[in-house]
Amino acid sequence: MKPVTFKSMRLHRPGEPLVLEERTVNEIPAGQVLLKVLACGVCRTDLHVVDGELPDPRLPIVPGHEIVGEVVACGSGVDLTPGTRLGVPWLGYTCGECSFCTHGQENLCDRAQFTGYQRDGGYSEYALADARYCFELPDTLDAAHAAPLLCAGLIGYRSWRFVSDAQRLGIYGFGAAAHIVAQIARWKGQDVYAFTRPGDVTAQEFAKSLGARWAGDSDQLPPEELDGAIIFAPVGALVPLALQALRKGGTLVCGGIHMSDIPAMPYSLLWGERTIRSVANLTRRDGTEFLAIAGEIPVRTEIQTFPLTDANTALSRLRDGQLTGAAVLIPQP
Repeated sequence: MKPVTFKSMRLHRPGEPLVLEERTVNEIPAGQVLLKVLACGVCRTDLHVVDGELPDPRLPIVPGHEIVGEVVACGSGVDLTPGTRLGVPWLGYTCGECSFCTHGQENLCDRAQFTGYQRDGGYSEYALADARYCFELPDTLDAAHAAPLLCAGLIGYRSWRFVSDAQRLGIYGFGAAAHIVAQIARWKGQDVYAFTRPGDVTAQEFAKSLGARWAGDSDQLPPEELDGAIIFAPVGALVPLALQALRKGGTLVCGGIHMSDIPAMPYSLLWGERTIRSVANLTRRDGTEFLAIAGEIPVRTEIQTFPLTDANTALSRLRDGQLTGAAVLIPQP
């Protein structure tokens, strides 16, 4: 193949802005695919990487793991038609040999590699990806609206699976993942209770527009006890608040990859066979199941688009809570 030269936004040191750089791909490794990036979502996990809240990223690194792209060329062992539209998620590689991989828990593989963290991601005009970990996307969504499905949707779906039987479902932190999960929950007939930053009336009205039965501040109790709850906000102080809202026997899911410390709390909040569990990464099965559901509902994503070169602005607005829905980067044609 001819060398492909393109622009990427790269992180050299946590806590510093991303830098626009020109890069070249001279050959495609076996098993991989070269994609022309059509859109890449801006995820809170990207923010954790950029802000240094996740340990030991491969530096320099191109962030971004909600990639929608078109196949340009393939390495040996890959047979995909140029122009095929694929999605690239957070999980970029697993060993396939450990006890986790061989028992349906590849999301826990100790040798896993993650897109935009150990493998260059989609804040770029082109991206390489392991073809085994890419997904074909439903035709019901354009590239920009499909991008948030690749993490906000997938991690949201994996979190929701553990509370899918809850009639009254609380969602703490009403951003990119929450607005997708709310649509799945309403499709399944669940009542959604949305919790936002105190005073964030815009997010509360947004939640109600998606069918939430109630929306209020995160430090409030809902009008009824919850059967289950998901915390997407990376705020450990929400754990005791959510447990206080949960009925006996209910489940609380912590859906983020990073969370601030959980404060000391009385055992009485956990007693009554309440359960707290975390969600780590995703499996390819999650992707296959969720994308089929997303196309059937169909899930509609609320997005704000930015040029690739404005990646730092998009990250800043996410950090400051100034987004409704999800930010998506669009490389210039």
